[in-house]
Amino acid sequence: MVLPIDHEQGSRDEARGRTFAEGRVKRTTPNKTVTAQECAVILRAVGDPTRLAILESLLTQEKCVSDLVTELNRPQPYISHHLRILRQAGLIEGQRAGKQVCYRIAPHMQSALKQRGKQGLDFGCCQLNFPTASR
Repeated sequence: MVLPIDHEQGSRDEARGRTFAEGRVKRTTPNKTVTAQECAVILRAVGDPTRLAILESLLTQEKCVSDLVTELNRPQPYISHHLRILRQAGLIEGQRAGKQVCYRIAPHMQSALKQRGKQGLDFGCCQLNFPTASR
Protein backbone atom coordinates (compact mmCIF):
# COMPACT_ATOMS: atom_id res chain seq x y z
CA MET A 1 0.00 0.00 0.00
CA VAL A 2 1.32 3.42 -0.92
CA LEU A 3 0.59 6.48 1.15
CA PRO A 4 1.86 9.51 -0.82
CA ILE A 5 1.65 13.05 0.44
CA ASP A 6 -0.68 15.68 -0.97
CA HIS A 7 1.42 18.82 -0.41
CA GLU A 8 -1.53 21.16 -0.88
CA GLN A 9 -2.84 20.29 2.57
CA GLY A 10 -1.00 21.23 5.75
CA SER A 11 -1.44 22.04 9.40
CA ARG A 12 0.42 23.49 12.33
CA ASP A 13 1.02 21.87 15.64
CA GLU A 14 0.05 24.96 17.63
CA ALA A 15 1.35 23.63 20.94
CA ARG A 16 4.84 23.19 19.50
CA GLY A 17 4.72 26.10 17.05
CA ARG A 18 5.98 24.09 14.10
CA THR A 19 4.62 22.47 11.00
CA PHE A 20 3.02 19.22 12.08
CA ALA A 21 2.58 17.41 8.80
CA GLU A 22 3.55 18.07 5.23
CA GLY A 23 0.12 17.07 4.06
CA ARG A 24 -2.62 14.54 3.82
CA VAL A 25 -1.75 10.89 3.31
CA LYS A 26 -3.62 9.34 0.40
CA ARG A 27 -3.66 5.84 -1.04
CA THR A 28 -2.56 5.19 -4.58
CA THR A 29 -1.18 2.11 -6.32
CA PRO A 30 -0.02 -0.75 -4.09
CA ASN A 31 3.19 -1.44 -6.02
CA LYS A 32 5.05 1.72 -4.96
CA THR A 33 7.08 1.99 -1.79
CA VAL A 34 6.42 4.45 1.02
CA THR A 35 9.02 7.21 1.22
CA ALA A 36 10.70 8.30 4.43
CA GLN A 37 8.76 11.58 4.33
CA GLU A 38 5.44 9.76 3.95
CA CYS A 39 6.33 7.46 6.81
CA ALA A 40 7.30 10.47 8.96
CA VAL A 41 3.84 12.02 8.48
CA ILE A 42 2.20 8.81 9.66
CA LEU A 43 4.55 8.32 12.60
CA ARG A 44 4.09 11.93 13.76
CA ALA A 45 0.33 11.45 13.66
CA VAL A 46 0.43 8.27 15.76
CA GLY A 47 3.28 9.48 17.97
CA ASP A 48 1.06 10.54 20.86
CA PRO A 49 -0.59 8.31 23.50
CA THR A 50 -3.96 10.04 23.11
CA ARG A 51 -3.97 9.59 19.35
CA LEU A 52 -3.00 5.93 19.78
CA ALA A 53 -5.89 5.48 22.22
CA ILE A 54 -8.27 7.11 19.72
CA LEU A 55 -7.09 4.84 16.90
CA GLU A 56 -7.42 1.78 19.12
CA SER A 57 -10.94 2.82 20.08
CA LEU A 58 -11.92 3.31 16.43
CA LEU A 59 -10.58 -0.12 15.42
CA THR A 60 -13.82 -1.80 16.45
CA GLN A 61 -16.45 0.78 15.51
CA GLU A 62 -17.22 4.33 14.46
CA LYS A 63 -17.53 6.73 17.41
CA CYS A 64 -18.70 10.28 17.90
CA VAL A 65 -16.57 12.90 19.63
CA SER A 66 -18.74 12.73 22.76
CA ASP A 67 -18.20 8.95 22.95
CA LEU A 68 -14.43 9.41 22.79
CA VAL A 69 -14.56 12.19 25.41
CA THR A 70 -16.37 9.84 27.79
CA GLU A 71 -14.24 6.80 26.98
CA LEU A 72 -10.88 8.58 27.28
CA ASN A 73 -12.00 10.88 30.12
CA ARG A 74 -10.55 13.98 28.45
CA PRO A 75 -12.07 17.40 27.60
CA GLN A 76 -13.81 17.78 24.24
CA PRO A 77 -11.40 20.41 22.83
CA TYR A 78 -8.45 18.13 23.66
CA ILE A 79 -10.03 15.14 21.88
CA SER A 80 -11.05 17.31 18.91
CA HIS A 81 -7.49 18.59 18.56
CA HIS A 82 -6.12 15.05 18.32
CA LEU A 83 -8.90 13.97 15.96
CA ARG A 84 -7.99 16.86 13.66
CA ILE A 85 -4.36 15.70 13.53
CA LEU A 86 -5.38 12.12 12.73
CA ARG A 87 -7.85 13.35 10.10
CA GLN A 88 -5.29 15.63 8.43
CA ALA A 89 -2.86 12.71 8.29
CA GLY A 90 -5.54 10.75 6.43
CA LEU A 91 -5.83 8.01 9.05
CA ILE A 92 -9.43 8.71 10.04
CA GLU A 93 -12.41 10.48 8.54
CA GLY A 94 -15.32 12.27 10.14
CA GLN A 95 -18.95 12.53 9.16
CA ARG A 96 -21.39 15.03 10.59
CA ALA A 97 -24.57 13.57 12.10
CA GLY A 98 -26.65 16.56 13.21
CA LYS A 99 -24.58 18.42 15.80
CA GLN A 100 -22.27 15.44 16.31
CA VAL A 101 -19.25 14.44 14.27
CA CYS A 102 -18.54 10.72 14.19
CA TYR A 103 -15.17 9.30 13.22
CA ARG A 104 -13.96 6.02 11.77
CA ILE A 105 -10.76 4.57 10.37
CA ALA A 106 -10.30 5.96 6.83
CA PRO A 107 -11.58 3.66 4.05
CA HIS A 108 -8.13 3.15 2.52
CA MET A 109 -6.97 1.86 5.93
CA GLN A 110 -9.92 -0.57 6.26
CA SER A 111 -8.24 -3.29 4.17
CA ALA A 112 -5.10 -3.02 6.31
CA LEU A 113 -7.31 -3.23 9.37
CA LYS A 114 -9.05 -6.39 8.18
CA GLN A 115 -5.72 -8.02 7.30
CA ARG A 116 -4.54 -7.45 10.86
CA GLY A 117 -7.68 -8.99 12.37
CA LYS A 118 -8.81 -5.59 13.71
CA GLN A 119 -5.89 -5.69 16.15
CA GLY A 120 -3.64 -3.25 14.34
CA LEU A 121 -2.95 -1.18 11.25
CA ASP A 122 -0.45 -1.66 8.44
CA PHE A 123 0.63 1.76 7.15
CA GLY A 124 2.90 0.40 4.43
CA CYS A 125 6.02 1.71 6.16
CA CYS A 126 5.33 0.12 9.52
CA GLN A 127 2.70 -1.83 11.43
CA LEU A 128 0.90 -0.71 14.55
CA ASN A 129 -0.33 -3.55 16.77
CA PHE A 130 -2.62 -3.20 19.75
CA PRO A 131 -2.66 -5.80 22.53
CA THR A 132 -5.76 -7.98 22.53
CA ALA A 133 -5.92 -7.90 26.34
CA SER A 134 -7.11 -4.27 26.31
CA ARG A 135 -10.44 -5.19 24.68
